[in-house]
Amino acid sequence: MFRLTYHQILLSLKTSPIRIRPYSSKASPNSNQGDPQLDFRSFVDVLRKDGDLADIYQEVDPNLEVGAIVRRVSETNAKAPLFHNVKGARDGLWKIFGNAASLRNDDKFRYGRIARSLGLPPDSGWKDILEKMRLATTRDPLPPNILSTGQCKQNKIFGDDIDLTNLPVPLLHQGDGGKYLQTWGVHVLETPDKSWTNWSIFRGMVHDKRRLACLVIPGQHNSMIRDQWLKQGKDEVPWALSLGAPPAASIAASIPLPPGVSEGDYVSALAEKPLDMVKCELSDLLVPANSEIILEGTFSLKDKALEGPFEDYIGMHFEGEAGNQPLFTVDAITYRDEAILPVSVPGRLTDESHTTASMASVQLLEALQEHDLPFKDAVAPLETLATWCVLQVDNKKLAEMKTNPDELCKKIGNIAFKSKATMLINRILLIGDDVDIHNWTDVIWAYTSRCRPGIDEYVFDEVMGLPLTPYRKYGRGSSVKGGKMVSNCLLAMEYDGKRIFRGVDFRSSYPAELQEKIEGRWTQMGFDAV
Repeated sequence: MFRLTYHQILLSLKTSPIRIRPYSSKASPNSNQGDPQLDFRSFVDVLRKDGDLADIYQEVDPNLEVGAIVRRVSETNAKAPLFHNVKGARDGLWKIFGNAASLRNDDKFRYGRIARSLGLPPDSGWKDILEKMRLATTRDPLPPNILSTGQCKQNKIFGDDIDLTNLPVPLLHQGDGGKYLQTWGVHVLETPDKSWTNWSIFRGMVHDKRRLACLVIPGQHNSMIRDQWLKQGKDEVPWALSLGAPPAASIAASIPLPPGVSEGDYVSALAEKPLDMVKCELSDLLVPANSEIILEGTFSLKDKALEGPFEDYIGMHFEGEAGNQPLFTVDAITYRDEAILPVSVPGRLTDESHTTASMASVQLLEALQEHDLPFKDAVAPLETLATWCVLQVDNKKLAEMKTNPDELCKKIGNIAFKSKATMLINRILLIGDDVDIHNWTDVIWAYTSRCRPGIDEYVFDEVMGLPLTPYRKYGRGSSVKGGKMVSNCLLAMEYDGKRIFRGVDFRSSYPAELQEKIEGRWTQMGFDAV
């Protein structure tokens, strides 16, 4: 299994021969070309075939207009926009694409974009998506195909010829402190011993002609790698940024995989296919060969500049939210012909920040199952901005444990809230297996009817937390500690294996024969089809 044999796999990858082959415009059976989960351009094409792409040829201004359209798409679940005519674009830099992992308006295809990012049919449900991601952790990763060149190297700019301020970098919200080039790209960093290559998404604002100020938060993987380089006495780190990365890579870079696990390995296990990679022009870092745009350079460990504010995913903007963050110097830009810059414009529901944050439930469930706790499913509801996680209890196993609410809830909190999986999750709900935890209405029904305020709520005040939620940063109490809770939505009898109750609804309160009769005559009686 991937998680259990990760270090052995790393050793085998170091000793196994890695095939280096030339780039070919004709896709081979093992190539990533034409595969929407592994090729951003193919992903855009398949959305067009799905009727889920708006090709926009009218000129749009990167100064707020692009951001406003993308934000409205998020709030209305409209088609993903591809802006072909961006004011100020030239020399193939760039078209702009938005809403890569937002939702669709049609209930049947609600999660279609995310499903396509993971190689699933567009009518896949959220449970199908989480299961695909969970299964990837049980597979061995595949060594990459390292190409001699790739589509991302069709055009090249170096050194002083680079001027980020002269490119159509969008101002995404009117409250932003600057123009954000990086909102949906994949940063590439590597430990000094090359044992861990981290892919992650963290925002980056244009600082001057060749530098970005990027948000690096203590405790995240980028800061862990930074600390390893600092211990070696270095003052800068080789760095790359893939814009228009393989969609599966963007998803993987957004989720809280365990420290030491390389997201590229996870993606190969997810796709069950080797990744086409190419070496950077200026370092030994490998990047996806079919990326739309690659920035190469260094991550400074000493130079900082003002970054932000940036109107973010919680959907509330506070004045003065800016701070000094590390500078990343761009020494090379390589890009595909007619390159596409993907952007994410966070705010209120629903955008990439929410959908990818919700995927942390996979890692949390695995962490708890490794401790033999009685859970069989988990979901972080989008309605909570993925700040809650609902755990479905296996009631039979719960009874076999001979435990009680105090013991179980304290154990869960002590495990869960020390995991990176709960970085953004502040409340965990325990709910019985008679409830569909993927149905928000059912979750709230169970929460309000089974969790007694006070006695069934277990607060964890000593665990670390990120000051991203407004009640944490601007409320009472510490902004970096506490504010986490486990809510017991199990009645006392359920711990003893008893359930003398059922729901009161159409499915539970009437004979099956009568239900079928009513459903068969429903529209004949003058009701709309359900």
